Amino acid sequence: MAIIETGGLTYTYPGMTRPSVEDVSIRLETGEFVILTGPSGCGKTTLCRCFNGLIPHFYQGKLEGALVVAGLRVEEHPIYELARHVGLVFQNPENQLFALSVEKDVAFGLENLGVPRDEIKERVDWALQMTGIEDLRDRAPHELSGGQQQRVAIACVLAMQPEIMVLDEPTSFLDPLGAQKIFEVIHDLNKKLGITVILVEHRLDLASKYANHVIVMNEGKIVLDGEPREVFNSERARLIGVGIPKATRLYQVLEESGVHLNRVPVTSEEASQLLREVLKRD
Repeated sequence: MAIIETGGLTYTYPGMTRPSVEDVSIRLETGEFVILTGPSGCGKTTLCRCFNGLIPHFYQGKLEGALVVAGLRVEEHPIYELARHVGLVFQNPENQLFALSVEKDVAFGLENLGVPRDEIKERVDWALQMTGIEDLRDRAPHELSGGQQQRVAIACVLAMQPEIMVLDEPTSFLDPLGAQKIFEVIHDLNKKLGITVILVEHRLDLASKYANHVIVMNEGKIVLDGEPREVFNSERARLIGVGIPKATRLYQVLEESGVHLNRVPVTSEEASQLLREVLKRD
């Protein structure tokens, strides 16, 4: 069942002559882990703002086409109602952390929705446990590391128990180890809770092994949409400048040299296994 479906979606910011998102038609299924990628400025963030209602309810401008999220027509429902279904984690976690303690930050959204106090406590405890930050409950967010802040931001969204979690480059301020830990948290939420994940990301070497759907944007349009191996191995992805996984690029080089692997790898572990199979075969 589609959790997000768009048809000819086009959006132009106020004062702009060209649309930032143009003629976007996609279908995302419930429980998918989707990577949304493409060159900087291609419209990824704008598209994410459409999913949670920031466009058109906060950002003005001109929105055209069809957009249905969790069965709701976005233009017909206010942001607070959409927030029950879609959670957005910003690129910089400091932009959504402002309380004096982690616990208060995680509880903030629930308090604004008027959730009963006992239920707020249960949801906050659960969100902190799911993201592995129970020991940070009483810490001030500004005292935390970048990775810890990102986990808190995810916990804030998770406490709302959304059906969809949208993460806009959540690891851009983290080192590879910190990024890997965040991806593992997101992956666990996707698998254990069935949350549909939309991840805007450039670090495809780290993120690609978790995805089952990849969308590539360029100049506001969808240019590739499909299964990760197919998308990453396409000539168009390389020409656009998408940083395809190194394992996939190795596969392409080996193919050009006459060495044929059984399938297209997307992780270094997978590439290593396939190479061992080739050596045994030869």
